[in-house]
Amino acid sequence: MLIQSPNVMRLACLLMLAAVPIVAVATHGAPDAQAANGTPAEKAVAGAAEGAEVARVQVAAVPEQPATPVGTVSGLPIPRYVSLKSDRVNLREGPSKDHRVTWVFQRAGLPVEVTAEFETWRRIRDSEGAEGWVLHSLLSGRRTALVAPWEKGQTFDMRDQTDAKSPITARLQAGVIANVRSCDGTWCSVMVRDVAGYMKQDRLWGVYPHEQVK
Repeated sequence: MLIQSPNVMRLACLLMLAAVPIVAVATHGAPDAQAANGTPAEKAVAGAAEGAEVARVQVAAVPEQPATPVGTVSGLPIPRYVSLKSDRVNLREGPSKDHRVTWVFQRAGLPVEVTAEFETWRRIRDSEGAEGWVLHSLLSGRRTALVAPWEKGQTFDMRDQTDAKSPITARLQAGVIANVRSCDGTWCSVMVRDVAGYMKQDRLWGVYPHEQVK
């Protein structure tokens, strides 16, 4: 057995330690001073990685916009408002003439809401919630609206301008049909018979809240 002096043994141990690679454990804390003073190339790589991480975070933070549902036949939005072409429109239980008639509309120009499509048929709903199927040829894209049908017996002012203090051009009873010419999300330009004016959009059934109608 070879016995070496303490100095020789210490030297051998130091040489052995020098030959062992040092593996640092990565931490999630702040970088130490040595890492902060790395080479320009190291700093560039670190900066690029940090920028990519920020970009990923920003992209992930953007919410996805829901797609607007459209009809499988027409490609138009579902739901949407239309009006009746005829003063006699049969409302049926299903999308064919074999289905029973549940109601007969007798008011041309009445606004209704399309809620579904099937071939040449459209499922519609009126202001009172009655729902059924009609032929699409009996519907028009012309926009109309009912004046506050939920306020039976009341009257509402039609104004000369989009201002609640502007002159009154007509007083309309609840349930009157108005032709919608345009809407800006708050007011609608309408015409009733030969009288034109403006109505608050939230007093009309036949346009959606905040909808823009051109």
